[in-house]
Amino acid sequence: QVQLVESGGGSVQAGGSLRLSCAASGRTFSMFTMGWFRQAPGKAREFVAAIRWSGGVTYYADSVKGRFTISRDNARNTVYLQMNSLKPEDTAVYLCAVGRNVVIMRDKGDYDYWGQGTQVTVSS
Repeated sequence: QVQLVESGGGSVQAGGSLRLSCAASGRTFSMFTMGWFRQAPGKAREFVAAIRWSGGVTYYADSVKGRFTISRDNARNTVYLQMNSLKPEDTAVYLCAVGRNVVIMRDKGDYDYWGQGTQVTVSS
């Protein structure tokens, strides 16, 4: 069993920045693929970014590429999402996920555990 707790959400104006954190506990964190997804009201959950256990491979949705950066600290069992140049369309609940055998990093079905999410609101 893995427990995930997200933090760092909040309200910012367009163009601003936020840094999300996801702290994991319960299992060997360093061997998992970590991902960030988001879900806006009335919309499906969508992929944002993911990082392999070694930290050397990352993958981003086209909508955030160049603005968001995912990173991880295996010693702290934590994954981060640095979000810059935020836009109103980035407004959503952001959820952290982990998977032991993630093949397709953007596929939410490949992830085994999910956090409760943290709200990000970007105003124009």
